[in-house]
Amino acid sequence: METLKRIGILTSGGDCAGLNAAIRAVVHRATGTYGWQVLGIRQATQGLMCRPPAAQILEPALVDHLLTAGGTMLGTTNKGNPFAFPMPDGTLGDRSQDIIDGYRELGLDAFIGIGGDGSLAILQRIARQGGLNFVAIPKTIDNDVGITERSIGFDTAVNIATEAIDRLHFTAASHNRVMIVEVMGRDAGHIAVSAGIAGGADIILIPEIPYTLDNIAQAIRLQQERGKKYAIVVVAEAVRTETNQPVVCTDPAGQCRFGGIGQYLSEQLCRVTGAETRVTVLGHTQRGGTPSPLDRLLATAFGVAAVDLIAEGRFDHMVTWQQRQVIGVPISEAISRYCAVEPDGTLVKTARGVGICFGDEIPDDRSAEVVAESVA
Repeated sequence: METLKRIGILTSGGDCAGLNAAIRAVVHRATGTYGWQVLGIRQATQGLMCRPPAAQILEPALVDHLLTAGGTMLGTTNKGNPFAFPMPDGTLGDRSQDIIDGYRELGLDAFIGIGGDGSLAILQRIARQGGLNFVAIPKTIDNDVGITERSIGFDTAVNIATEAIDRLHFTAASHNRVMIVEVMGRDAGHIAVSAGIAGGADIILIPEIPYTLDNIAQAIRLQQERGKKYAIVVVAEAVRTETNQPVVCTDPAGQCRFGGIGQYLSEQLCRVTGAETRVTVLGHTQRGGTPSPLDRLLATAFGVAAVDLIAEGRFDHMVTWQQRQVIGVPISEAISRYCAVEPDGTLVKTARGVGICFGDEIPDDRSAEVVAESVA
């Protein structure tokens, strides 16, 4: 790639911690190792739709302080599919060619897109349509992008959720309450499982494992018999009601979003157990704040590797973390595999092994019997 001189970078979809660290790594590797110029594209693909395109030159001095900064200095958007973009007259139009034209107007030789599976699928489609040189970096707090063991943002989200659970133990114990913590997880329960185990939850509910209120209530009662008068329930936002109905709300813009399963469980568990319940919805706090050391490391490794893929001419590839190393794989292969929590996987088995209930089984009361016998 001796003739390559200028690359672009954009962040797309929801924000998360670690995006700025990835941008920083791309700038350092591209400018310091290869002598390329890096343009940061603002507001994802919408920046390429603007005329002139909304972009700025990124130099190491401009990004050096960003390693610990949350969010993304370039801005992002998770609205407006370019292939069905809201037009001023209320119709939907295809603006993919505008993005392709913006890429060419900037004189880019290649670009790096940081996003989840939905964003990367759109960017790949645009790149193939326009013959653009594209390399992808996976980010999502849900950690559900296929093939890669980790995506940027997941570790920080788990840390934030775990800290919240840690704090709630004390107030739950003080008042003998059932504390319900609703965490993010649009389709997968990775945050709930990881934070639930790390935070010592008693019950974890995820979309991948159906539950019944009776099983949860029985688990709470058994804990009380064993002497623990409070309970911590961690639930992913995409968990449905016991009758398999999604719990959603409509925002002022008319978009339907997950939210409310925590309150639903609070009302139902209060009814069936008589326990005093409280709900904490962590929401977007899981996206913000200072990225964890692991997310900084992962983002930096991904940023360097993405630039190297461009240097090698390996376009239409995504960087992944596999077996403690960064490996480039075809984007289609990566995003075609959705990574949900495996009900028989290691973490679920681990959780069950320490007595955590997933609401799908009647809890084993043998330990309660042992306690009763020892007291007698």
